Amino acid sequence: MQDLPGRREVLGVGSRHGSELAGAAHLELVAGVVQMRPQDAMVEAMLRGWRAQQSARGLKADTVEARERTVQRFLEFTNEYPWEWTPAHVYEWSASLMGERHLAPSTVRAYQCELRLFSEYVTDARYGWAEVCEAEFGTHPVAICHEWNTIAHLNGYEGDPEARPFTREELQRFLDYADEQVDRAVRARRKGALVAYRDATLFKVVYGWGLRRTETSKLDLVDFGRNAKAPQFGRYGMLNVRYGKAKRGQPPRRRNVLAVMDWAVEAVRDYVENVRPRFGCTEHPALWLTERGGRVKPAEINARFVAYRDALGLPRALVPHSLRHSYITHLTEDGVDRRFLQQQVGHECDSSLATYTHVSDAFMNSALQRALAPAFAEPSTVGGHG
Repeated sequence: MQDLPGRREVLGVGSRHGSELAGAAHLELVAGVVQMRPQDAMVEAMLRGWRAQQSARGLKADTVEARERTVQRFLEFTNEYPWEWTPAHVYEWSASLMGERHLAPSTVRAYQCELRLFSEYVTDARYGWAEVCEAEFGTHPVAICHEWNTIAHLNGYEGDPEARPFTREELQRFLDYADEQVDRAVRARRKGALVAYRDATLFKVVYGWGLRRTETSKLDLVDFGRNAKAPQFGRYGMLNVRYGKAKRGQPPRRRNVLAVMDWAVEAVRDYVENVRPRFGCTEHPALWLTERGGRVKPAEINARFVAYRDALGLPRALVPHSLRHSYITHLTEDGVDRRFLQQQVGHECDSSLATYTHVSDAFMNSALQRALAPAFAEPSTVGGHG
């Protein structure tokens, strides 16, 4: 790719910005090259500089690339160059994302944050892009993301309101159906018996430890370990989740999840000891193996889940993440301490945990009765006085 001609000499950018700040305009615009499309070349230089600036701050390549794709999509939507963008463009783009593409508010806000970061970069005087654009095009980039045209982060959870946990009856049906697929494959002497057994166990682990799909797919055999406080679970008393949900621009968060369901421990123990070896990949570290010796991917988990759900005629509101919701909800109903659950599932805030909790009517009625009991107790039984 060619760069714009003579900017360092014409503007003296190199002398005014003596520090070699990663992403600075004078580092991306090289003298002596004539451009047929100077506007496009300037945009490419800006993106290249922004990439260098983020890389210098230690951001992961995947994060940088995702942010750049967002800016590219905004460029295509506006059909204008960054030095011609206005706050109205952001408003129109956001309205299109929600009204036409029906994206969740949390997703739109994430895109807006990425666009804001790029806008702040090209308007930051330290990088010199404003004066370069002023000299070349007679105008310069301005801040385009403001309170009135972006979404404020008001809630801890903004997912699909239809998403919900399994009822206990639905969960039992789902897990029973998964087990039945193993029996059917064995009786029919089909090749898929090992895969069916793997998937049945996988869903039990998702629910039994309250995991996300990505966390589940990236589990290795060595991630299970002992818990001195629960020796009855052997080497499956604790699960080290190494790929927990990361904050934007940061590495995955790790956490240890303690086993609390003995039947789930027994299921994974049986799979590891008696079924997984039959895949013939003893050297592979993954807990969940494919027939070809690879690692099961999140999309494969989703596909099998949907197949089982639809075969049972269960509501489409139930998604793989509903198993994690169910873990929190059912343990809450069973009286497990909320702080313990918060640590188990890796939530920093109790408000986030609350959005995952959808206790049953029976639980609410029992809680109501316990709350009202003191008010309707006989006077002689209160405080031990007659």
